Amino acid sequence: MVKIGVLSDTHAYLHPKVFDFFASCDEIWHCGDIGSSEVLEQLTSFKPLRAVYGNIDGQDIRNTCNEKEIFSIEETKVCMTHIGGYPPRYNPTSLQLIKTHKPTIFVCGHSHILRVMYDATYKLLYINPGAAGMQGFHNLITFLRFDIINNTPSAMEIFQTEKNKNITY
Repeated sequence: MVKIGVLSDTHAYLHPKVFDFFASCDEIWHCGDIGSSEVLEQLTSFKPLRAVYGNIDGQDIRNTCNEKEIFSIEETKVCMTHIGGYPPRYNPTSLQLIKTHKPTIFVCGHSHILRVMYDATYKLLYINPGAAGMQGFHNLITFLRFDIINNTPSAMEIFQTEKNKNITY
């Protein structure tokens, strides 16, 4: 079993509860729009990090992170990118990734909308953790964590709080 923390769209802001919420995680996945090298450094020094760059990320982050990551963890194949679309409206690049690599989990960000759903067409779990930062149209800061047990994502938990409001779980 492995516990994963997932966030996206921090836009140079790292919510203070990220560290509490991800304390039990074995690694963190950041789905782009990191926003600053400082956020990347804080996460990297906290837990093992897998991250992709997003459309707002500068050359410093693009030199450190790839546009997409394809990897296996606990025998589970994962594809991660920033701009991915969603089932059934994946963008062409993401659709090609899915068809080529046949992931069990497809993770992306960009929309600032938390969305987790099973895609029966491609037999994968689609995850967009929403937005963990303060920039953007979203009213809620969200990020999530889950377990992978025997190639199966399970026990998903969501952190959610309104921007500039008291912190809740």
